[in-house]
Amino acid sequence: MATATATKTVEAKIREASDKNAARRLRATGMIPAVLYGAKKEPRAIAVDPKQILSILHSAAGHNTIFDLSLDGEQAKAMVVDWQSEPLKGHLLHVDLKRIAMDQKMRLSVPVLIKGEASGVKLEGGLLDVVLREVHIECLPADIPSHIDVDVTHLHHGDAVRVSELPQIAGLKYLDDPDSVVAHVTHVREEEPAAPAEAAATTAEPEVIKKGKTEAEGEAKEAGKEAKKK
Repeated sequence: MATATATKTVEAKIREASDKNAARRLRATGMIPAVLYGAKKEPRAIAVDPKQILSILHSAAGHNTIFDLSLDGEQAKAMVVDWQSEPLKGHLLHVDLKRIAMDQKMRLSVPVLIKGEASGVKLEGGLLDVVLREVHIECLPADIPSHIDVDVTHLHHGDAVRVSELPQIAGLKYLDDPDSVVAHVTHVREEEPAAPAEAAATTAEPEVIKKGKTEAEGEAKEAGKEAKKK
């Protein structure tokens, strides 16, 4: 399984001013403001190329990717912790980067990747319900997986894959409740059948009969009046 450690390099520059006007001027040059912190060092206000950051965010491991950060001739391992985008066009506006110590374990979440088609879906007409889209893990930075594979081909109706049944990976610890359901197969809920047309006709029949009797009685009364006149 691929890990989140990559050979990507992000070039960064120190930025002195950190007010809104300075950020606006910086974006006009094609760079965006960022903050670098972590590893027990003082936070640094820096500028980075948004294209390089987007390349990382769109990679297989996404924001969990550990990359090389070049700043003032120094190299450091870092990852994207948070970012802000322009609502309409999606342009990056700001990113938070964290220095990574490769010899210290990290806690983070990684996506779940469903593999195969469940037997309960293919043969029994059920639905696969994915409950956990991500799982929380603890491991060294070099061991961060890009995702966790979850094979569901063996699942029948009522079967489930739980956290305790996820692939065991050397150096990786799952932090979620072992009994938590990752994915399971359920039946499609059938809708109640519509009332047959015959039933509707039967329901309406008493009113029709009642109306018919009323009309017949009226005709009988009229006939009786005519007979008396004669």
